Amino acid sequence: MPRPDQPGEPTRPVPAAGGTPGVSAAPAGDSAQPASPGRTARPSGNPSQPKPAARRAEPQASTGNESDLWADDTETRPSSALKTALTLAALGAVSLAAAAVVPVSPAAGPGFTSWPWLALLALAPAVAAIWFAGAGKPGLGGGLVLGLAVLAPGRLVLDLQFAANGPLTIRPELYLPDRFLGSSAVGGGFWLLVAGHVLTAAAGVVAWRALRNHDEPERRRWRLLVPLLAVVAGAGLLTAPVHSDNGFLLARAAFEGPWPALGGYLLVAAALPLAAVLALAAPAEQVARGALAGLAAGAFGVAAPPVLAGLFRDDLHVTWGPALALVATAIVAGLAATRLTERTEKAETDLAGSAKLPGLFWWRLTTGLLGLATVIAALIGAFAPQVAVTALNPGATTPVSAAADSPARWFLLVAALVLAVPAAGVLVPKTAAVARPVLGVAWAGIVLAGTAVLNTALTATQAGNLAGFGGAAAPVFSYDLGAGSAWTFAALVLAALAALAAAGTGVVEREDTGDGTEPDHRTLTPAAAGAILAVAAFGLPVFAVPGYVAAGLWSHLDTPSWGLLTAAAVVVGAAALATRSRPKPAAALLAGAALLTALHAAELPLVGGSLGGASPAAGFWVALAATAALLAAAGMSAAGRSAAGERHAPAEARTHGEGRTP
Repeated sequence: MPRPDQPGEPTRPVPAAGGTPGVSAAPAGDSAQPASPGRTARPSGNPSQPKPAARRAEPQASTGNESDLWADDTETRPSSALKTALTLAALGAVSLAAAAVVPVSPAAGPGFTSWPWLALLALAPAVAAIWFAGAGKPGLGGGLVLGLAVLAPGRLVLDLQFAANGPLTIRPELYLPDRFLGSSAVGGGFWLLVAGHVLTAAAGVVAWRALRNHDEPERRRWRLLVPLLAVVAGAGLLTAPVHSDNGFLLARAAFEGPWPALGGYLLVAAALPLAAVLALAAPAEQVARGALAGLAAGAFGVAAPPVLAGLFRDDLHVTWGPALALVATAIVAGLAATRLTERTEKAETDLAGSAKLPGLFWWRLTTGLLGLATVIAALIGAFAPQVAVTALNPGATTPVSAAADSPARWFLLVAALVLAVPAAGVLVPKTAAVARPVLGVAWAGIVLAGTAVLNTALTATQAGNLAGFGGAAAPVFSYDLGAGSAWTFAALVLAALAALAAAGTGVVEREDTGDGTEPDHRTLTPAAAGAILAVAAFGLPVFAVPGYVAAGLWSHLDTPSWGLLTAAAVVVGAAALATRSRPKPAAALLAGAALLTALHAAELPLVGGSLGGASPAAGFWVALAATAALLAAAGMSAAGRSAAGERHAPAEARTHGEGRTP
């Protein structure tokens, strides 16, 4: 039998030992298709059978620097479930486009010719999803449906404002009265809007079931930038959609508007960063890209109409919020067109053997700078006037201006100083590992204090123009948001960005650390007790003042209630995460949670002292108890780390001793 290397005999590739058939060596006529960067090659279910002709790929000359963009997505035909999802999405898009033609109310119509633009915003994503699915990229089409469906619940709640109180809606593309209306009925367009959002959400559920994958998610590029852009877009949507010179359209920010509209905007703003993170965690490259593109398309459907209204009507003007949301989502859409999977090249270690990925440095730098930017914005918001008061006497020619501060400004000042310490610590290499978890909790203190500060400004501006007493010569007062309110709102947005950056930094730190210490489960009891007490503390008033009713979690809901809810959720999340974390980060998380409950207790002197006559209430004592329990859990976690280090040291010494040659 001739040998394979004899002259005249073609050389036959021999697979290496342990190699995967079809990867290490391929038979003649089949081209080996490398796995996408960062993904482990999946062996086929039956390597002995040849692949169907429809599934064979052309020979690739790609290298590690020029990889196939869709190498990890082998499906070329949509499944029956995905076809159902695309059909539902198409029906939902048609329903939304029809709602632009059919009036949403018989009492008022669109303020400009908006139906071509609204139809384009509704139909274009659905048409693109169907086209991609038919062009051999079903994952991309299904991802588009997923991205659109994420925002459908928020958009549905936003549209319910037409039924709750139509004249208070700020939707000039669909509803702009030409006379004073106390209320209005809904028309066929409203029900088309509801049907469109329900169909889109149902399409997302079906698409998720068709595309769900149990593979491990890959490390994605832009996993910090895209969520940050999503937060920026969400913050832009919470501002006033337009500036209005129309007496029948009262343009206000989301927090100043009615509850259905506020709830819808909050759902959309919260869904944007959450959906961005989940999209980047999708195992398939096509699904991840499609989800980001669909998310951008859905955000465009919310942000573009008010911008168009400001451009087409003389009595309406474009504001910075929706424009900023359009820019941020346009960048997300652009990033969706790039490769998302990271390359497999590893960072080189130095001669000393200390391997540090460059990405960790940038993550920490971004987190620390965002934390310091939050501190600066909060400090300015604390010292700048929250309310601008103008008094115009009917007989005077020049108005008299004044400023008013919030009684919670000292509370915001202390919250900023508390956050400044871990924010600066993240920028120092020796303290970054401890400061980062503290910052990941302390940011909620800015939300807790900032919402209390904004409540003063929002309450004053909602009062409108108040005529004084004393006859015709009495002055008329007007209340407007001051510079401090704008800076406080900026601090809230920056705090959310810092929280996302801190979470991303924690993921990178955990992947890069070499510490194999197991979590210390002894802290479960005090951590759980601290979390339960914290929820009770944030739900109870800290101080009592005669004639003053503080906002709460389950009664007297107001703007500060959102800060209380955020702080309670962060403390509970930190306590739960600490029980599954290594001792060092766990201790830092619990210490940050204790700082947050202590800050809540500090409302007694910081806010109650400004009101006068304040006395401790039940929430003050419960907050102190929660702080003590969380500090005890942090101390136990830190002590457990020291004990674990002492146990590991003798074990390593024995291992090294056994390895020596006598």
